[in-house]
Amino acid sequence: MKTSFATIDRRRFLRGAAGFALALPCFETFAERAHTAKQPAKKRFASFYMPDGVPMPRREDPAFEEWSWFPHGNGKDFKLTKCLETLEPLRNDMTVLGGLSHPAVRSVHGHSNADQFLTGADTGGSGDYKNSISLDQVFAEQVGEQTRISSLVMSTDGGTGSPRGAQTMSYNRNGRPIPAEHKPKRIFDMLFAKSGEDAAKKLAMSNSALDLLMDDAQSLKKRLSASDQETLDDYLQSVRDTEVKVEKAKRWINTPFTVPNVDHLQLEITPDDPRDYLRTMYELVYLAFRTDTTRVATYQIGRENGVGISDHLARAVGFKLSHQLSHHTKEPDGWKNFGIYCRFLSEEFGRFAEKLKATPEPVGEGTMLDNTLLFFGSASSAFHLSRNYPLMLVGGRNMGFQHGQYLDYAGANAYRGGWAPGDTEPWKLESAYEDLPLSNLYLTMLQRLGVETGSFAGSTGTLSEV
Repeated sequence: MKTSFATIDRRRFLRGAAGFALALPCFETFAERAHTAKQPAKKRFASFYMPDGVPMPRREDPAFEEWSWFPHGNGKDFKLTKCLETLEPLRNDMTVLGGLSHPAVRSVHGHSNADQFLTGADTGGSGDYKNSISLDQVFAEQVGEQTRISSLVMSTDGGTGSPRGAQTMSYNRNGRPIPAEHKPKRIFDMLFAKSGEDAAKKLAMSNSALDLLMDDAQSLKKRLSASDQETLDDYLQSVRDTEVKVEKAKRWINTPFTVPNVDHLQLEITPDDPRDYLRTMYELVYLAFRTDTTRVATYQIGRENGVGISDHLARAVGFKLSHQLSHHTKEPDGWKNFGIYCRFLSEEFGRFAEKLKATPEPVGEGTMLDNTLLFFGSASSAFHLSRNYPLMLVGGRNMGFQHGQYLDYAGANAYRGGWAPGDTEPWKLESAYEDLPLSNLYLTMLQRLGVETGSFAGSTGTLSEV
């Protein structure tokens, strides 16, 4: 079946047998032949959540210099520690932030706070529970109808979890959790159009979805410019590489976990399993953005409190359980071990961001990263502390974000961590300073994303220096 340029922009699919199809990126060839003016780039947003806080040794601790998550310095003059130094190539495309949190839950235990990370709602530590709409869904309400999938909601553990035990970052207008998808194969299939049982069977039997589409791909390629031919080849290779990753991820996602009275430390998970899984989830977001299948994505990397298969992600760097690392910081090399895990998370996030940066914007100026705002962080910092959230903004340069800086709103008054058995846990201590409302950052983000609003979740203003 030959592809018609009269319809490619409307559907943007390669067509195969039995209604099977693959979404395509935008091509300059079609824009030129249709004599259409170059359109502004589409704005995109993705948020990523890491559980269990971050390393925050005290200043007098020998580990402070190398393994404190927050950079040393302030403003443009800052130094990344080993936790974040893999992001150095993105230095001019990112802003690290400290001293921000949601006021309603600052006295709540950190493991109960993932639910409100993108909502700012007063979800409390116990008793009645009510949430509100999340940041990503506010943006999705504006752009979701322009894409095949309004938003891509993912997590390592899948589903919704429980109140104060979220396994999703996304909440609808009524504050109800949106179930997260955790199986890469299902997400991969969402990037394809299938109609009827024959299509599903053919896809299941094929070693590669691309095998069902190559005739149409070759027909299309003959009609594209040299630049677009290269774009198509690169894209198809990305899809094929992702298929391989999806197959590798099956071992990870099918591993049994949380079985009562079973020593799950003996699970046969290789270091490659969690790393391949994490890379696959990032790759799926990349493909979804590149094909404009969606412009909104969330990925909760792990559930708080060491529940679920996400607790095994630390095996990628030689440790058994992720959550334990935050509790064992007073053991020999405790801060270093926790930092190595956080470094792994930032490294894989950076790999994804750099891929967006290396991809020219299909429609518009700059790179995909210039038109994609990435948000990475956690709702707790030092041991179970629901203040001074560790946060990063990456990308979105064409939206007006000023990068290459560390904005430390907490300053010298911040509780900088460190905790020993017998001490009062940090989350129970009175704060010596008041964080700025995180919703002020969220309002700034929404406005730069093009949402016309003057408030979000109790915001008191915007952050002009971001």
